[in-house]
Amino acid sequence: MSYYRTFRGFFRIIFSLVFRWQVIGREHIPKEGPVILCCNHISLWDPPLLGSGIERMVNFMAKEELFRVPVIGFLITKFGAFPVKRGAGDRSAIRTTLKLLEDGKILGIFPEGTRSKTGELGEAMPGSAMFALKSQAQVIPVAIIGPYRMFRPIKIVYGEPIDLTRLREAKSSADTLRETSDLIMTHIQKLRDQHRS
Repeated sequence: MSYYRTFRGFFRIIFSLVFRWQVIGREHIPKEGPVILCCNHISLWDPPLLGSGIERMVNFMAKEELFRVPVIGFLITKFGAFPVKRGAGDRSAIRTTLKLLEDGKILGIFPEGTRSKTGELGEAMPGSAMFALKSQAQVIPVAIIGPYRMFRPIKIVYGEPIDLTRLREAKSSADTLRETSDLIMTHIQKLRDQHRS
C-alpha cells in the first residue's frame, strides 16, 4: 500500500499541474465494502486518473503482456493491477476479480474493453456486467471527460451507485447480462452529458 500511495501522490501532482483535473462526486464512493468503478476509456492515462481521484485503493485488470515489460510490470503491480489474457475467458483473472470483491476491495474496470478512438462511448463487453451480477459490490458509474491536453481541465466524475437489485434477482441469462451492460453505459453517458462544459 505504501508504493500505491507514493504513485498515487505522484500522479495527483501530474493531474493537478499538467491537466488541471477536476474531481467530482468522490463522496459517492463507499468508505468500505466491495465496489466496482465502471468508467469510459479514452486514454492510457485513465487507470491512474481513476485511482487517483479517491482515497481507497483501486485494483485493475491489465493485459498480461505488460507484466513482462521491465519496470512497467513492477510499477503496475504496485499500482494495484493484475494480469488478464485478452481475447479469451481468463478463468484465473475472473477468480481473482471475484475474490477481490468478496474481500471488500475496489475494482476499476473499463466496460468497453479498449480505448475509444473518437472519445464517444462504445459498446460494452460483458465482463463488467458479469462481475456486477456475480458479486454484491456497489457499482459506481464514472465518466472521464477529456481530452487530455496540457494545461486544459480534465474532469473525472464519480456517480451515484446503480441499483441492480432487480437484475441480480432475475434469472441469469444473456439478456440479463446485456441489460446490465446497457444500464451501466447509460449511467456513464448521463454523467458525461451532465458535466460537459
